Amino acid sequence: MKKTLHFREMLKIAAESDIPVLLTGESGSGKEVAARELHSFCKRKNLAFVAVNCGAISVGLAESLFCGHSKGAFTGANSAQQGFVRAANGGTLFLDEIAELSLEVQKTLLRVLQEKSVTPVGSQQEISVDFRLICATNRDLPSLVANGSFREDLYFRISAMPIRIPPLRERFCDLRSIAKTIWRGLEPLSEKNFKILTEYSWPGNIRQLKNVLERYALLKNHGFELNSIIKSEFEHCRFSLCEPPAPKYRPNTCEISNEIKNCKGNKSHAAKKLGISRSGLYYSIGKKK
Repeated sequence: MKKTLHFREMLKIAAESDIPVLLTGESGSGKEVAARELHSFCKRKNLAFVAVNCGAISVGLAESLFCGHSKGAFTGANSAQQGFVRAANGGTLFLDEIAELSLEVQKTLLRVLQEKSVTPVGSQQEISVDFRLICATNRDLPSLVANGSFREDLYFRISAMPIRIPPLRERFCDLRSIAKTIWRGLEPLSEKNFKILTEYSWPGNIRQLKNVLERYALLKNHGFELNSIIKSEFEHCRFSLCEPPAPKYRPNTCEISNEIKNCKGNKSHAAKKLGISRSGLYYSIGKKK
């Protein structure tokens, strides 16, 4: 059977070195949270963590944003700026939405990674840098490499350790702790409400869960139930292929594992008690017959 590790275990393993990490996963699945966790595990944890949204970087400003500029380097450069890379020196540089960089900007980033130095715009001084690189994307980078919209050499530079962040529907074991973190500082959620949360597949992932819980926090004292808020949420999400119009309960992997233990390893009995097929049980736990 193929060996698999929980993504948090992979983050801890990656933190043992400065290997570049590429976080992949659906939008809203918590890639920046994972990047910050990785930073907190590594030897650079007490130094800077610089997060950059690559989707907001224009070609004309890219070199200045990444490498910095000297005073007077161009119109409007009234003071010197160090840029993202030097701001992260000694710490971690997190490049979110890395696939959104244009080919020209990718070239700038590749040069920085190859030379481990930057030359600020308007200066001829090369400055050495040392930082941990973490990138993230919700797109299929190998496909972008194949169609020529992402540089192959850059892809291999940033993906030494690829780690997939699963969508929330595959992480129901984590849902309770995630919900508690979002709900921190408020009265505890009831067991009934925790169970209601597991009845939905959350196509918008942690971001959608956060929106719903924040809405519930505002409305619960006005007579609104969590279940009605969630139903309303998914009525407005009919565009999603992940969520059927009438959600129904599906046992999560934690419940399946517990039932197998209760049935002393008899998976057929466990599947029957859970109300699912034996093949569905094997599919859920990632095993073959």
